[in-house]
Amino acid sequence: MLIPAKHINFSESLLGFGGYILSNLDKPKSVDEIWIQYQSDLEENNYFSNHSFDNLMLTIIFLFSIGTIDEKDGRIEKL
Repeated sequence: MLIPAKHINFSESLLGFGGYILSNLDKPKSVDEIWIQYQSDLEENNYFSNHSFDNLMLTIIFLFSIGTIDEKDGRIEKL
């Protein structure tokens, strides 16, 4: 969710989604691998908010801009 409402769950925010992505970056992964893992976790109810692929990309950009991830050879890795 990009536009905040009066009440928003942390898991619905890009910051919360970023925490989820960081917790699953145990090894360098491609964007597709991150997306597939998220879709799997969403189906198995291991993550509670439905995000679009655009939100995934915005979250990756956000994480890169604050220096928590880096990209090498098309793979995202945690710093």
